Parts: sequence; structure tokens; C-alpha cells
Amino acid sequence: MINKNLKLNTKLFDKDVEQIALRNGFGDGLLEVAKTNENIVGLCADLLESTRMHLFAREFPNRFIEVGITEQHMASCAAGLATMGKVPFISSYAMFNPGRNWEQIRTTVCYNNVPVKIVGSHAGISVGPDGGTHQAIEDIAIMRVVPNIEVIVPCDALEAHKATIAIAESGKPSYLRLAREKTPIVTTKETPFEIGKAQILYESNNPDVAIIAIGPMVHQALLSAKILEDQGVGTMVINSATVKPLDEETILKVAKRVKGVITAETHQVAGGLGGAVAELLSQKLPTKMAFVGVQDKFGQSGTGAELMKQYGLDVVDIVNSAQKIVG
Repeated sequence: MINKNLKLNTKLFDKDVEQIALRNGFGDGLLEVAKTNENIVGLCADLLESTRMHLFAREFPNRFIEVGITEQHMASCAAGLATMGKVPFISSYAMFNPGRNWEQIRTTVCYNNVPVKIVGSHAGISVGPDGGTHQAIEDIAIMRVVPNIEVIVPCDALEAHKATIAIAESGKPSYLRLAREKTPIVTTKETPFEIGKAQILYESNNPDVAIIAIGPMVHQALLSAKILEDQGVGTMVINSATVKPLDEETILKVAKRVKGVITAETHQVAGGLGGAVAELLSQKLPTKMAFVGVQDKFGQSGTGAELMKQYGLDVVDIVNSAQKIVG
């Protein structure tokens, strides 16, 4: 059953569930927190409206810098601003931020441990028709390996709004990963969010498997849980929006109660959420696992639905993984 304590969207299982792009939540959240914190500044690499930073730029033109298509410069410039007491948000497609400017993020931002907020929009396979060159499906791996940084992957626009406000106040380097396409609304304005805390969204009376998911895959995991319950397989669904620092306490507690754990993400299975969970469990609680994600392939052109099916990221794949674990 749904965890009522989290005040989730009561219509999340409906066919006509409301859908909003994650980047909209970021744009609204940045505008809100900037009104109370004058040290927040914005930098964008020539993708103002696509990343939804145009709301901030329009309201605070004196606190915004359009750097053009110079992502490396954007990261280094932001590190300098952060050193002088500002809280810079830098935005572009995730393929270019952090994909193109990883070394500058590593050396000028994280090495100096300054609070630059890297916002990677259009992540995963959500830019479908743009193809493999624009589909960032390795970004979690390259970010979470760097010391000092937080890695946040919200499940819907409302959580993206809360996450934006939270990272603005965290005092650390942060990476916020956002999909392009509209995503079903799972949470509500009252659902809590805290960096470093996972949430058990759904729990059967006698769970057999735990599905730990991030981003758009959280809704897929919830739909899978309903199907599995009808098939006699008890489930738990965990939203692990913070990939780093991982909520080790919750994940270990959940793993102790089930026969196996499934991770679900729109990212390579190597180095992403699945890798983070496997690293934890292999050291502290060896557990049978399955990984739903991109299996060592590049992206390609197609609609979102086509690519979800092509790369084994839909409900059927989660259900099949769960059946293999309990079987």
C-alpha cells in the first residue's frame, strides 16, 4: 500500500495522472529561493529557456550571466563566484554540463569544495529524437565519483522544486539531474524532501523484492509494484532521490526484509544508482540484485516510449526482474 505518511499524489496510478517536466520544477524553485537569498546567481550556456533558467534571468538580470557555448568557462567562472560568497547555479544539457566541463567541475569546484550547483537538464534518454550524442546516460557515474559533491535525481517536478531549494542551502557542490519530457507527478507539495534521505513510497504486507528507483523510473516502479502484487509478489518501492550521499540506513533496513533488490534508472547500469547500491550491499549486506537500466549501449533516436522499451526500462522489465528474483 502507499505510504500515507508521505502525502503522495492519490491519483498517481490513474491513466490521466498529471505530468509536468522536471525542469519546470527547477525553474520555479530557483526563482523562489533567489527571492530570499540575494547571493544566488545564475549562469547558462546558451540554453536559457530549455533549462528553464529564463525565469530567474528575467526577474534578476543583474544576477545572471549568459556565457554562451562555453561550458568549461561557465564552471570555472562559477567557482570563482562561489569563492567570493555567491551561490552559483550553472545550467545546460547534462551531456555538456557536466559532460563537457567535468574536469573544471572536478578541479575548480569540487577540489576547492565551493557551493556551485550544476544543473544537468535533458538527462537520460529524455531527448529521444536528438539521439545518442545528446543523451547523457553516464552523468551520474562521472559525478558521484568526485569527492565533496551531492548528486540529486528528483522523481517529479514538485520534488525538483524542493531539491533546488535544498541544494541552494546545502553549502556544498551539488549536481541536480533533470529529464526533459513531462514526468508523472508522484509527490505533492506536502511530501517531505531531505538531501541524503530515501523514502519508502509503497510497501506490501510481506515484501519479496525492493525496487529502488530514481527520476522518471520511480513512477514506473510504482506501476510495477501494483502488477507484482496482483501476481502474488510483495514489493517495496523506494525513491532514492539522493544518489550521493546514499541513504545507507534505509537501504540496508529494506534489504534485510526482502529476497532481492532491483535498481531502476535511466542511466547506464555501470556506475549509476545500481552501482552505488551494489557497492553498499556487497560490503555490508550481500543481497541478490537485478539492474534495470541501459546495458552498456549508447542512446539512439526515437520517441521516449520507444527508447524506454528498446533499452529495457519499462514496467515489463521491472516485473520480469522481480519474478526472476523470487523465482
